[in-house]
Amino acid sequence: MNIQTKIILASALSVVLAGSGVIALGANSKALAAPESEQTTTTAPTQDKPAKPKPRQGEAGKPGGPRVNGQNPPPPNRDGIDCPEQGQGEGAPPSSSAGSPPSNGEATSGITNPSTYSVVISGGLTTDPQDKGRPVVLIAAALGVPTEVFRTAFSGVTPSGLDSQPSHELAQRNKAALLKVLGPYGITNERLDEVSNFYRYNGNRTATWHKTSATATAIVTDGVVTGVTITNPGAGYSSTPTVSITGPTGTITAKALVTYTQDFKTNGSITSITLD
Repeated sequence: MNIQTKIILASALSVVLAGSGVIALGANSKALAAPESEQTTTTAPTQDKPAKPKPRQGEAGKPGGPRVNGQNPPPPNRDGIDCPEQGQGEGAPPSSSAGSPPSNGEATSGITNPSTYSVVISGGLTTDPQDKGRPVVLIAAALGVPTEVFRTAFSGVTPSGLDSQPSHELAQRNKAALLKVLGPYGITNERLDEVSNFYRYNGNRTATWHKTSATATAIVTDGVVTGVTITNPGAGYSSTPTVSITGPTGTITAKALVTYTQDFKTNGSITSITLD
């Protein structure tokens, strides 16, 4: 190859290198890099830091975790052990303490069981001394006359004695004396016999006339007796009985009201009980 041909090829190579950003000074010259303004400085490689782990979805104190009162709660403890309280944060409901009774949403009523209180109704079989043990108040009420009217009628009667029955003649005289006073009040012989037999006096006092014992229960509120409920008014009480209410806090008394009627079932019955 001649010298002229080499010069032409060298010129062509210079043009190509210049177009690609590298200038050739000659066939034996080294190629220069890009201009200084475009060069990058290479530093010694540094040790890569470990990548920060991505937060778990919903972890407290981190993006995506639960928010309490518009703020993220404190992050979990750094030892990696989850605490039972983790995630409650401020404003969260406190956990139940051990041993606390569960709440059922109802306040304690405070009503003491009435069955622990007993109501005892005693007595009520007393008679007026002038009646010699006869339940005159019951007999007069059953006949429909005042008590004093029957006492006046009975004043003409001759008793046969405590342990003996009157003879037929004595019984007739006594009945005549009674009807003499009671007849004007509409009392018949049949009604007189019916009432006298029902309330017949027992001189030996081993038994009384027909009667039915009354019963009642206590009304207790907040451990205090506030009243008495009559469950059976009874019948045949010739006087006011004694009412005692006994419970865990002691014994109290009450007053009974006895009503007299012409009906054997309600004559001498208790119609009300009032606390003393």
